[in-house]
Amino acid sequence: MILDDSDGTEAEYEALADALEDLRDEVTAQPIKESRLEELFDEATTSDPNIWNTVTAFIDLEDGEAIVTEESKLARGKWAPEIVDDCDAMLTVDVEYGQMPDAFKYTVVKKLESQIEEARERAAAARDEE
Repeated sequence: MILDDSDGTEAEYEALADALEDLRDEVTAQPIKESRLEELFDEATTSDPNIWNTVTAFIDLEDGEAIVTEESKLARGKWAPEIVDDCDAMLTVDVEYGQMPDAFKYTVVKKLESQIEEARERAAAARDEE
């Protein structure tokens, strides 16, 4: 989910897409335990699924890099607006106790690819509006 439905600029959306591509490539090329999504993996695969149903990584774009600022679990409900408004993207996965790293990677890569495509589409729309 890419946040900020406001009128972002083409450059902002392109920068976000590029940063998410770098994160996707990192996850694809490295063991998950050596990536920026290590803590998301740990939370998603060790949390009690009888209590928690999703884990979210909050991502900020800083100097062209996707920085995972924190991970948070959610049982039911929605994130508070002030949490959501303070990040550029969110990556949410289901809690699956004992999930293997390759299955986690597959899920995360698919979600990142969707967000990259969405950012590119928003960049194109912003370009068309100019």
